[in-house]
Amino acid sequence: QVQLAESGGGLVQAGDSLRLSCVVSRGTFSRYVMGWFRQAPGKGRVFVGAINWSGSTTLTADSVKGRFTISRNNAKNTVYLQMNSLKPEDTAVYYCAVRPWALMSRVENEYRDWGQGTQVTVSS
Repeated sequence: QVQLAESGGGLVQAGDSLRLSCVVSRGTFSRYVMGWFRQAPGKGRVFVGAINWSGSTTLTADSVKGRFTISRNNAKNTVYLQMNSLKPEDTAVYYCAVRPWALMSRVENEYRDWGQGTQVTVSS
């Protein structure tokens, strides 16, 4: 059973930056596509970005393009979400997820394993 643990969330002001981390254990991390999703209060979970197994290819949602960057360190079994120029509308619980297949996806139910999430709150 793959386990995921997000960290790095917090309360920041608009314009600030945060870096989220997600450590994956009990699996072959270097074979996985990794995704980031977020869920704002009262809304469904939505795609933020994804990265392929090697880190050579990323997908990013239009809402965060140019501000958020995904990267990974396979030696540390860790995927990162660097968030810059944060806005109040970025306030959400952020989740990382594992997709144990080669093709990347923006679709929530195409990811198999999920972390518990980390709260990001951006004040105006």
